[in-house]
Amino acid sequence: MAISLRRQGPSKFQQAADGSMTLIDHVRELRNRLFWAALGIVAGLIVGFIISQWVFDLLKAPYCALPSSVNPNTGNCEFITLGVADQLILRLKIALWVGLVLGAPVWLYQLWAFVAPGLHRHERKWAYVFVSIAAPLFAGGVTLAYLVIGHSLAFIMESGVLGEPTKLEVTSYVGFVMNMLLIFGAAFEFPLILLMLNFTGVVSAKRLISWWRIVVFLSFAFAAIATPDPGPFGMTLLAACMTLLYLIAVGVAAINDRRKGRGKEIYGDLDDDQISPLEEERVPVGVSDRIDSPAPVEAPEPVAKPLPLESRFDDMT
Repeated sequence: MAISLRRQGPSKFQQAADGSMTLIDHVRELRNRLFWAALGIVAGLIVGFIISQWVFDLLKAPYCALPSSVNPNTGNCEFITLGVADQLILRLKIALWVGLVLGAPVWLYQLWAFVAPGLHRHERKWAYVFVSIAAPLFAGGVTLAYLVIGHSLAFIMESGVLGEPTKLEVTSYVGFVMNMLLIFGAAFEFPLILLMLNFTGVVSAKRLISWWRIVVFLSFAFAAIATPDPGPFGMTLLAACMTLLYLIAVGVAAINDRRKGRGKEIYGDLDDDQISPLEEERVPVGVSDRIDSPAPVEAPEPVAKPLPLESRFDDMT
């Protein structure tokens, strides 16, 4: 007897896509996806704990570049610690951040595998495109923030009331650095929102470019509020990068509009508040055709008497 190694029946992806999967099957699949996602994060957490010292050395490099951070007696870069367990808790936090980054391929895939069956094929294609663009943009924002931190620290510490740089508390410094990295990385995802609105047909490139004053104002306002750096350097650089990304997004939206032929419709050159012209046609009214008298309606046929109840069903029904 031949044994077939081919999988019989539709896969879970096909069952979820065509709606044949039951609610209990969806809950079980969600449980399995969460388990594998948590396993990926735990594996990344273990690796992050091992390399946490190297990551901390990378994060403290902007601070150690300041002369005030170096002990003149030992020549080492020193921080201030206030709590007994601050160093251990900080290492666990760094390990968790690294674990989320290293485990991102696993938990993002599990999330996508659970959501993808509910999307159409073209929606899945555009999701791949936007995710492939979002990752480099976030990395670019993080890189820019890392370069800005050194200038921001020098400005903040030299402009204080003490008049000279001082040593920093380690947990507050690492929190400051991580906030800068996350804010810059999230701000660089701003053009993706505009591109999503354009590719879905909500707004056109012409409408996007008409918002340039509002976008520039909101970019500077967001940079002034969200950036933990009170100095003008980081705020101005973040707002300028967001404005530049906005202009690039408008250019891509214009190419997409030209490809799809938007703006060439019948009323594409008219303003939204402009009244469309109506041509006046004078058609003479003539004598109408003769209307015949209505035909009589036939009487309805009598309805047959229904069969008895015991005669309408057999023994099985």
